[in-house]
Amino acid sequence: MPTLTLLGLGPGPAELLTEQARAHLATNPVLWLRTRIHPTVAALPTLATARSFDALYESASDFATMYAMIAHEVVTYSADADLTYAVPGHPLVAEATTRAILPLARERGITVRLIAGLSFVEPVCNALQLDPFGQGLQLLDALDLMPPPAEQPTNAAARAWCELQHVGPYQPPLLPFPLVPTQPALLIQLYNRRVASEAKLSLLARYPADHPVSLVLHAGLPEEQLRVVPLHEIDHQTDLDHLTAAYLPALAPHAAVREIEGVQWVTARLLGPNGCPWDRQQTPTSLRQFLLEETYEVLEALDEGDPHSLSEELGDLLLQILMHSELARQSGTFDFSDVTTHITEKLIRRHPHVFGDLAVSDSAEVLRNWDAIKQQEHAAQGKQRKSILDGVPKGLPALATAQQLTHKAAKVDFDWPDLAGIWDKIEEELGELRAVNANDPAQRDQLQEEFGDVLFSLANLARWLDLDGETALREANAKFRRRFVRIEELAGQEDGDLTSLDLQAKDRLWEQAKYEERQHKTGSEK
Repeated sequence: MPTLTLLGLGPGPAELLTEQARAHLATNPVLWLRTRIHPTVAALPTLATARSFDALYESASDFATMYAMIAHEVVTYSADADLTYAVPGHPLVAEATTRAILPLARERGITVRLIAGLSFVEPVCNALQLDPFGQGLQLLDALDLMPPPAEQPTNAAARAWCELQHVGPYQPPLLPFPLVPTQPALLIQLYNRRVASEAKLSLLARYPADHPVSLVLHAGLPEEQLRVVPLHEIDHQTDLDHLTAAYLPALAPHAAVREIEGVQWVTARLLGPNGCPWDRQQTPTSLRQFLLEETYEVLEALDEGDPHSLSEELGDLLLQILMHSELARQSGTFDFSDVTTHITEKLIRRHPHVFGDLAVSDSAEVLRNWDAIKQQEHAAQGKQRKSILDGVPKGLPALATAQQLTHKAAKVDFDWPDLAGIWDKIEEELGELRAVNANDPAQRDQLQEEFGDVLFSLANLARWLDLDGETALREANAKFRRRFVRIEELAGQEDGDLTSLDLQAKDRLWEQAKYEERQHKTGSEK
């Protein structure tokens, strides 16, 4: 049975090659090298004639493809004859090709022998005077920070949101992020400036731009260098090569501002011993008003179309979620991990057409499946709903509640057959309101009831027109506010104020404010 020997050449120089490796190489085996560019290879003439895969570094479209090609060739040859495949360092430490080779060899029933080598970790840690176990050092190949390839859509309709909305080309996020910034990390194989640039861009999503990075070049060799540069400058170095590693010290918890764990830590600190007196006095009930306020501020930022404001307000809303989660954690009922577990499992469960093999034809079918899965979930939890109208949150604003109720009723065809019926119903309810007001304006209860019927009918109309009633009213309120503030300014420019103007003058200023707004809108669209 042929044997595949995976041999570690050590980090260089040749003096660091193990005796076991030297003895094996002295038997003159069939030898393949991942790369000839290594101090040990250059120092041992017996390795000069060995085959290497250096040419693939120039021809392969990407590293993942290159590693797969190497693994395939190595395993295919080893199925028929003994082969020694030698790699820099240790064959099981940060060596992508052996990670690809081992499962293929197992599938083919090939016997694999491992000859250990000193890994790159020891000389790098020696240069840094660092105990890798003292702080929970993370090891990562810099290539793992390269942007992942985008999944190709099955058809034009399956493109990502940004492409469907013509915002721009889709770039997938690097998730899960391969490093925890609050623990130290060591990046290896910072081959060149291109790899360093891609790694830098990924790291800047989680680390500050001025975070100090220790570059270790040619660790363990006479020309070893240790250089500290800010993160944003790692790709400015002109002497990066295959013997370059980068050490990133851990961020303090409060400095991990681009991590969810950072704001979790801050929230726990505020509610913990010696934390904020005001925060520690709060309860889930007292925080309710702030949750509502922050939600409406998010909606206001959305209505204004201000991305910066939206980012800030979403953060304020997230704080409310974290506050409730931390109160619950301290109460022993649940914590933030339970919150993320519930929503992650729910999203996967309710999207079998994405995470499973269910085929759907359109969005309408997606919504029908969603409702069916929700009913199954409620039944499994013993929450079988008694009415089709169940499930509308009681805390919703009245207009939104009305629209939700009509939406649910329409699912069982309790609805007008066409839009004309809705218009007729609105006219009918308006007539009844006028009649009550004309006959006896003092009947406040009946007036309120008829006025509510008008609003309910208008909410139903919004549903038929595929509009959101709350958004429409919120935008109307904002429009009134803008115009009213403007007529106050115009009145002041005329050496007066609104209280001193008659109705005709106020109406003139109102029309002027409307005209200015239309002109501004027209100019913005050009």
